[in-house]
Amino acid sequence: MRVVSLVPSLTEAVARSVPGVLVGATDWCTHPADLDVVRVGGTKNPETDRVLALAPDLVIANEEENREPDLAVLREAGVEVLVTEVRDVPQAFRELARVLEACGAPGRPRWLDEAERTWSALPEPGSAMTAVVPVWRRPWMVLGRDTFAGDVLARLGVDHVYATHPERYPRIPVDDLNAAAPDVVVLPDEPYRFTAHDGPEAFPGLPCALVSGRHLTWYGPSLSEAPRLLTRALRAAHR
Repeated sequence: MRVVSLVPSLTEAVARSVPGVLVGATDWCTHPADLDVVRVGGTKNPETDRVLALAPDLVIANEEENREPDLAVLREAGVEVLVTEVRDVPQAFRELARVLEACGAPGRPRWLDEAERTWSALPEPGSAMTAVVPVWRRPWMVLGRDTFAGDVLARLGVDHVYATHPERYPRIPVDDLNAAAPDVVVLPDEPYRFTAHDGPEAFPGLPCALVSGRHLTWYGPSLSEAPRLLTRALRAAHR
């Protein structure tokens, strides 16, 4: 198999489970750190000519992270494209199994079973804390309805304020975010790289939790440790 991945979390999953099949990945595919494959551009702007030059048997993509016109170019050139859809944690496990099987994994990897057990063993959330979860600024955008990250937080006992918004990633003025007075503002380091010096200053008086985007938004081996690390960050902020 020759596989090109256009999704960072799937790149990590395939590299760990089926070593050697990946021949290309995006510039944003940072895990594993020693991945030595051809880089084919970004998730939103892959260099399709470079992808095709790798003669892949399969390209793996995601309906949210990748653009349909780019995938159409690959299909028209005769390349098989597998597109995942992940809106919640159970769906993530199903899609990971489907991707790994398509990439020639000899069986279900141990890390996938361990991650699924970790999430299945979580206690029922008690009294939920409320949160707003910016994913971009200039303009400010937050998690809205029907998102994987929103489901991750819900399973950890966090209700994000815009979970019922008509849009999945609505643009909300920062004054309105502050007026919502959430228990915590969750600031991931991707897709926008919020840091201690870029983000919290916009929410004076509100506790802010800086979290890893890999643990909040990726579906792959990081799922095993995501509940523990996210819960630790949330509790540290909401004391």
